[in-house]
Amino acid sequence: MTNKIAVIGDKDSVLVFRALGVDVFDASSYFETSNLLKNIANDYSIILITDDIAQEIQGTIERFVDKAYPAIIPIPSSKGSTGFGLKQLSMYVEKAVGIDILNINR
Repeated sequence: MTNKIAVIGDKDSVLVFRALGVDVFDASSYFETSNLLKNIANDYSIILITDDIAQEIQGTIERFVDKAYPAIIPIPSSKGSTGFGLKQLSMYVEKAVGIDILNINR
């Protein structure tokens, strides 16, 4: 496993990450994004994905939940947040701790 970071999202959302030296992938359709994630998962330790796209491919992302790598982290897009990433974080914290300490799902 390499210590590389990738970002998946629409062009406007991922452009700034390119300036930081992060590998960026523009993906707009469900099938394109789902296949892209499957293809790059073994090459990156962290994959940031805009939460609007992450919500669309939630089933594909769930395949990687029990694995240490890659860490797939939803981030807001340039259009704003859908709240999906925060809800996912709350769910994982509740699973680890046993209670919803973030009080997001209420």
